Amino acid sequence: MAKQSIFGRISQLLRANVNALIDQAEDPEVMLDQMVRDFTNSIADAEAAIAETIGNLRLLEDDHREDLEAAREWGDKALAASRKADELRTSGDTVDADKFDNLAKVALSRQISSENEARAAEPQIAAQTEVVDKLKAGLNGMKQKLVELQNKRAQLIARAKTAAAQQQVHAAVKSIDILDPTSEIGRFEDKVRREEAKARGQAELAASSLDAQFNELDDLGELTEVEARLAMLKAGGAQGQISGS
Repeated sequence: MAKQSIFGRISQLLRANVNALIDQAEDPEVMLDQMVRDFTNSIADAEAAIAETIGNLRLLEDDHREDLEAAREWGDKALAASRKADELRTSGDTVDADKFDNLAKVALSRQISSENEARAAEPQIAAQTEVVDKLKAGLNGMKQKLVELQNKRAQLIARAKTAAAQQQVHAAVKSIDILDPTSEIGRFEDKVRREEAKARGQAELAASSLDAQFNELDDLGELTEVEARLAMLKAGGAQGQISGS
């Protein structure tokens, strides 16, 4: 599995999930927690895919080692058969010598076949090794991004809450601008002043009524004095008349 096919598929799914979360997000903390979970799951998917790729590479390497080992063993067998054939030919046994030479040829043929298989696998092993190295590097990069996301989570949540608080303050200030409490206080103050004026009026009215009562008493006093003087006049006149007679 190629590097692009693994990370391309995972990144497309992750990007789609993140975009959906951002578009539908109402609670920043819930969104970020979900992003962390999605990223963690994506890393797990990547690890599984990379593990499979590494497993395939290891199988190729195992086959390559087996081919090299087989080529070495067939080479040893060809050498042993060739030496045996030389010994038999030296002793005059040409028939058996030819037999072992034929065995040496068979061993050499098997050696060549194993070497060819090993040689043919080497470019594929090299390419797969490069892919695996890149996949490991990409996976490490994803893990680093996850650590960064986890580290920034608290900071992002705090910033989101601060922004929300600022919006609430702005909304409160706007509502105060629309409904100015000072105008309501002014209305209440006017009402208090009217009540105070009414109380003063009542006090003045009560005072004027009391003055009137005292005036009546004064008038009554004057009338009483007039009556007394009138009585005195009458009494004095009567005495004058008596004394004169």
